[in-house]
Amino acid sequence: MSNIQNILRNNKLSVTEGRKKILQLFLNTEGALAHSDIEMGAGENFDRVTIYRTLHSFVEKGIIHVIPSADNSIKYALCKDECSEGHHHDHHVHLVCSVCQKTLCLDEVVVPVVNFPTGYYIENIEVVANGICKQCNS
Repeated sequence: MSNIQNILRNNKLSVTEGRKKILQLFLNTEGALAHSDIEMGAGENFDRVTIYRTLHSFVEKGIIHVIPSADNSIKYALCKDECSEGHHHDHHVHLVCSVCQKTLCLDEVVVPVVNFPTGYYIENIEVVANGICKQCNS
């Protein structure tokens, strides 16, 4: 059984051609993907709604996580093994490269603990840095 089928079955998702194709795109890509990247990579057999529903399922199951951008668009990246259904553990910094435009997860850079005033319940903290990735900087 392939790694893709294992990921889908372990997350109690049916193994469909669409899910396999979209998950393969994430496994083959360094960095994050926008909805339009997935549309182009998946081919004309997939409509926007199917892609959206697949991405939503993958986020809910902890397979991918959402990365917001400055222009209010969203990108998606693979989660690490610590994520599970309803529990994302993506406390790392994301870098948007100003040269190649890739959005990368910097897993080795942990978001610092931020203490909020009493009465606030914070569900998620996201840190997006803008700069130059190591490939473009060499």
